[in-house]
Amino acid sequence: MTMEIFTANEAKNRFSEVILMSQKEPVKVTRSGKPVAVIVSIDEYNATEELKLRYVREYVQEAFTDIENGNVEDGDTFFQDLITGKYDKT
Repeated sequence: MTMEIFTANEAKNRFSEVILMSQKEPVKVTRSGKPVAVIVSIDEYNATEELKLRYVREYVQEAFTDIENGNVEDGDTFFQDLITGKYDKT
């Protein structure tokens, strides 16, 4: 997906246009040549937030299932495994 890119100053001067563009696709804003923000429609934002919430709910449900099945570890072991990346999803 390509997105329109505006400097922060351009985005400020053309704010209404940027908002309209963001209804169709995300708009990237840069400052000093570096990306600093992305402006998205409220629908896109809400969809992203819902996806994150669904993802967290799945993890919580998985945790409850592990507890019910006795698949638990003590805190020290868990945090050591967490630090070493045992639970990282790739």
